[in-house]
This record gives sequence, structure tokens and C-alpha cells, in this order.
Amino acid sequence: MEPVSATPQTPVVVPELLDALRADLTTAGYTVEHVAELLGPVASGALDRGESLPALRATAPGAPAGGDPAAVLTRAFVLGAPVRADALAGALPTLGVEGARRLGLVDAAGHGSADEVRATVDLRPYAATDGTGEAAWWVASDLGELATGAALRTDHVLGVGGASVTLAQATVRDPRRRVLDLGTGCGVQALHASRHAQHVVATDLSARALAFARFTTALAGLGPDRVELRAGSMLEPVAGDAFDLVVSNPPFVITPRRADVPAYDYRDGGRSGDDLVRDLVTGVGAVLAPGGVAQMLANWEVRDGEEWHERIGAWVDASGLDAWVVQRDEQDPAQYAETWIRDGGTTPADRDAWTSRYGAWLDDLASRDVAAVGFGVVTLRRPVDGPPTLRRLESVTGSVRQPLGPVIAAGLAAHDLVRGLSDTALADLRLVHAPDVTEERYLQPGASDPRVVLLRQGGGFGRTVQVGTALAAFVGACDGELTAGQIIGALGALLDVPASDVAADVLPTVRGLLADGLLTPA
Repeated sequence: MEPVSATPQTPVVVPELLDALRADLTTAGYTVEHVAELLGPVASGALDRGESLPALRATAPGAPAGGDPAAVLTRAFVLGAPVRADALAGALPTLGVEGARRLGLVDAAGHGSADEVRATVDLRPYAATDGTGEAAWWVASDLGELATGAALRTDHVLGVGGASVTLAQATVRDPRRRVLDLGTGCGVQALHASRHAQHVVATDLSARALAFARFTTALAGLGPDRVELRAGSMLEPVAGDAFDLVVSNPPFVITPRRADVPAYDYRDGGRSGDDLVRDLVTGVGAVLAPGGVAQMLANWEVRDGEEWHERIGAWVDASGLDAWVVQRDEQDPAQYAETWIRDGGTTPADRDAWTSRYGAWLDDLASRDVAAVGFGVVTLRRPVDGPPTLRRLESVTGSVRQPLGPVIAAGLAAHDLVRGLSDTALADLRLVHAPDVTEERYLQPGASDPRVVLLRQGGGFGRTVQVGTALAAFVGACDGELTAGQIIGALGALLDVPASDVAADVLPTVRGLLADGLLTPA
């Protein structure tokens, strides 16, 4: 499918009508939980896989749940199906169909009964758990492929996707005075930031994206005093400003710069290779206040003969910032091409377009000797004073326990603690093992001593650390009653070795366990 060129309308902010819409959506129980109940597990699962037919059947007027106001709203604003005007009026009794038209949400269906209307935007409930707890809003965006049956337009404004949720859950959520949502899209990160920031600035190069973000944030009751929208590219709209937190889901996709390969506003930054991400990583420090944190999702190229962390590592070195990079996935050029060609709506069934674009991606990546493309979460921090002290680049490709934001915040704090501790000061601490840490022991049949002892973290990054028997005993004794030094002394007496030898064996790993959250100060 070729991208649709006609530009559809965007929603309009009319305060009194938004108040009516908000009240109606609330009364209808238009929530993630209620919609899932109406659809049932089969239709919900199919919808998650990009198949709408079971959900269309579940919300049809004659279906058991079809008359529920939330089912009417789901059918119209999620599935993009025409609905009877009187059914929509029943689901939105305060706003009414005419009010929905004035907000730019619906229009005549264009075929079939004159009494039918069709949604012109996607408007759906959204709920996610971030570091401040459970959050729920309604988010407006362009209708997607599932609803329109057509390929995405290049100016498509994406709704809530997996990347949006990943970034929201990975963001640190301690109170902040000023937050920047760079590349806000439909405004998802700005919504989350509003829960723990005094003021949010949300920027985007796309005027259509800003229109959707304005509507979404206004529907959430957030005026310009809380969420300020600015137009412009990358850091240009905030030059000279300073923020305590910057969050960004930038257009990081590495796309061939060819006329026959469509570039989508929401994912393609118009730069060669991974230059856009490089410039953001190296430049974001200019708008960070001392102690300020920047977090973003990113792709980076892994060139032939290089390790995955070398290229992104050079960028963080050039940034002059503390850096913690977690690579979550890595794709070879063919996998990467297939992912993003499909994302734009082209499938192998459209053989000519598929083959042309597939070849363009492979040629583009090969021109720079790209062996793979990494994806991950980048956390940067401007030191309060002095040079950066944190440089942590790691690959964590297994499952993690969300939200990660509190884990990352605790990791930054633990780094600062451990870095400033001498061995003497560390020995004076009272420590406790985190409640999600378990110990696993593996013994040969008949043996009294284990061959392998593992400490396993149940939450966060789910780290597993192999330890010796002395360290296992040390961690087991960390209940906050004794200092680390007292435990080491007791272990020395038990093992009949000098306490200094036990300390030399145990304390370096204890620092790592503190940094990773398996141990914490009492």
C-alpha cells in the first residue's frame, strides 16, 4: 500500500465542549479495563495482534455488549467503523453528535445510511503504571491502518505505542520543577510528566502532532500553565532554557534517504543513519540544569568489527554527561528493514514496493558497513559539579519488571552513594537485602557444600549474580542489625581467616550489589 497523501483534520480545542466530552467519557466508563471486559479476551487478544474482526463483532449493535456506551465509543474511535448517529448521541449525551463534529472528532460516514457518522480521529483510553503509580487518560491521534484500511500518511500522528509505554515506564518520576518532552507527538510523555512536574514544555516539528497534543492535554484538564507547546526541530525551540528532566521518544528510525522510500514524521528524523540520535545525545546537556536527567529511546548503528557499545559510548563520552545505556534489542540489517517496512504498511504481498524498499534499506545500511542496529534506553545526567563519574553501558535483553523508572532512579542514587564511600565507610553501613532477592544453591548429589550459589533479583532488570559461599553468607546476614564490618568480622571468625581477607573478598562485590539494588542501606 502506498501512503495516503490527503491530510485529514485534527481535533479542535473548545473548552466548554471538552468539559462535556470529559464528563461523557467518564460516565460511559470508557476505560481500558471496561473496554477489555466488553470485548472479552479473544477479541482483545486479536486486537492486540492487529486483527479487528472479533472486536467489530463484539461491539456490533446486535451483540450482547453492543449497546453499551463504551462499546459504541470503541467501535467508532478505536475500530473506525461507522456508527448510528443516535447511538453516538446516546454514548455522548452531554456533548452530542454536533458537539463531536465541532471538536473535529466525527463526520458523516460518507456511504450507507445518512444517519451514520464515522470518527475522524482515534480517541481511546490509556492506562499505564509509571513511577508515580497507575495513570489513566484519553489520548487522541490519527486513526491507524487497522481502522482506515490504508497505509499511513507520512504526516501520520501516532497514538500510544509500545515505545511510548516503554519510555513512560523507564522515566524517573521524582518531583521536578521543569520537564521537557522533546518530540511530544500526541502528548503521551507530557501527560506522564504532568504528574510530577510543576511545568512541562512539549515540542514537536509537526504542526499536526502539536494539534493532537493540545487536544489530549486539554482533555486531561492541563492548560498552557501546566503544559506549554512549542513548535520546532529538536532542541531549537528550547535553546537557552534549562530543564530538570528531558524525555524524548525521538524519530530515531534509520531510514534510507531515497525518494521512493516514504519518510514518516513520527519515526524518521530526515537525517542520514543515526546522526539525529548522535546529535541529541551529544547536545542535550545544553538544556539540562545541574543534576538534570535526560532519558530517551534510541537506535544506533553497530559497524562491522565493532562492539555494540563502542559507537554509543563515543557519543556519551562527547556529551560530558553521566551516562547509563541499556541495550534492549539488536537486529541484523534484514530484520531491521522488515520491521520498519511493515510499520509503514507495506507487506510482502505488495511485491514490487516490498522488494524495492527492502533493497533500499539493505543498500543504505551496507553503505556504512552496518552489521546490526541496537535499540535501547539512554539515561544521561548533568553533574552538579565536576566531570562525569558514571559510564555504564550494558545489554539487558531478557524480560524486565516494569516500571523501570524507580529502578533507574535508585541506580543513579546508589552510584552516587557507592562512589563516595571508602571501604571503612562501607564497613560502617548497616545493609539489608532487597525483598525481591532470592538465593539459589546447586549441589552435587550427596554434597554438603554447593557448587554454585546465585542471587537472583525478582524485580527491575532481573539480574542474577553468582557469588561465593562467604558473600552468600554475608548477604544472608544483611538484615539491618549489624554493620557490614561486624558481619565480616563474624564471618572471619567462623571461617578461621583474617577479617581483612574476608573484606577483600566481599566488599568489591558488595559495591556492585548496592549499585544494582540487591543490597540497600538500612
